[in-house]
Amino acid sequence: MKRYSNVIAAYSIMIILIILVGVFQSWSIALTILNYCLISAVMTMGANIQWGYAGLINFGIMGYTALGGLAVVLVSVAPVGEAWKLGGLNMLACLGIIAGMILSIRQVLKKIEKSKKRNYLVAAIIVIGVLLLRFISAPAIESIESVEPAKTGFLGGLGMPVLFSWIVGGIFAGGLAYIVGKIALGLRADYLAIATLLIAEIIVSIIKHEEWLARGVKNVIGLKRPAPYEIDLQTSPWFINLVEKFHSSKLKLISSISERQDVLKQLVIDASSVYVKLCFAGLFLTVVIILLIITQKALYSPWGRKMRAIRDNEEAASAMGKNVVKEHLLIFILGSAVVGIAGAMMVTNDGLFTPGSYRPMRYTFVIWVMVIVGGTGNNFGAILGGFVVWFLWVQAAPMALFFINLLTAHLPETNEIKIHLINSAPYFRFLLIGIGLLVIMRYRPRGILPEKIIKQ
Repeated sequence: MKRYSNVIAAYSIMIILIILVGVFQSWSIALTILNYCLISAVMTMGANIQWGYAGLINFGIMGYTALGGLAVVLVSVAPVGEAWKLGGLNMLACLGIIAGMILSIRQVLKKIEKSKKRNYLVAAIIVIGVLLLRFISAPAIESIESVEPAKTGFLGGLGMPVLFSWIVGGIFAGGLAYIVGKIALGLRADYLAIATLLIAEIIVSIIKHEEWLARGVKNVIGLKRPAPYEIDLQTSPWFINLVEKFHSSKLKLISSISERQDVLKQLVIDASSVYVKLCFAGLFLTVVIILLIITQKALYSPWGRKMRAIRDNEEAASAMGKNVVKEHLLIFILGSAVVGIAGAMMVTNDGLFTPGSYRPMRYTFVIWVMVIVGGTGNNFGAILGGFVVWFLWVQAAPMALFFINLLTAHLPETNEIKIHLINSAPYFRFLLIGIGLLVIMRYRPRGILPEKIIKQ
């Protein structure tokens, strides 16, 4: 227990801060922050697996996050029957052509030695395949996107429970990571970072512009979720009775029946939001705990020690007979799969899929800041970094507004400086996060909870 004293202290402070938000602002806001902190924690665990365990720089995090979100649409949304009739079979044929191209190229590369003949064959397969895809997909896409474009305009999904999409999101991200890893993991660290960032931009661009797949920038709203809807709770007798019983002492003080009903109605509305967020928090916390247990077991296993040895000195590990390329590919797939799960969780929590919100050049580095602030190579630190940075990101504006009002209380309301500072409060988040990062890097250069090797 003593060796985890810093972890307990850090997490206790974080929990107290979230509780204070609930007390002084609202419990709905506090639970919203908690849920996004938990989602961020899953993302940081994925990034920490790659960087903290193996030293791989992956700036393509938002690409895998977008794939996780896409999985929610493809799994949980009901299929659009008319769209499938008009172009579904053609799109399936296109998938078959792509698979055939991949298998054909693989056979050519395997059977024929490196030569001009092999290069010409590969080029011919690609050209013929692209022409076939264009010929078959173009009319099908046009037909699919013309089916009630304001509501659908895409094929839809499988209509399955949304929780399955979390697993599928991990599979999508892991599958892409396998392809990217085969191509890019041979690059030096800085080139790998650039390559993965550009690949993420390509993925997001494809999802944004292929409307037949997930409506592109038109967005998909009203997605299924693994929690009850607030409107259903507000009309459920059991929930109304539960809220009434919980607030019975407060309601007894109101003598007017009509006023009491109005107060109860508002309490039910507020409680329904809190109840739904609690359900999500329970699910997200379960995922975080499961992943934490698995990653902790892996970190201190012989495999984890091997990965750290490769991270610290690739040449020495290779000289000892370790397959560095194979291990890098494995860790790249595992970390990306975890990020894909986080992407599916985020879309499930939001209830909508908005490809335009995935901006790799911006949010990728926020995730990396979370990992660095928490402590690379430490799973508890990575999770804490997600909590700290997201909490600051959300609460920076209210905190800035509080201090501005405190420091300018002696100034009149019409003072230009006071008005300017109040209007600028939302932008103080960047200042606070920057200052916080500088302070942490100055006094805790390895993060709040740095990596600590425990001999077992």
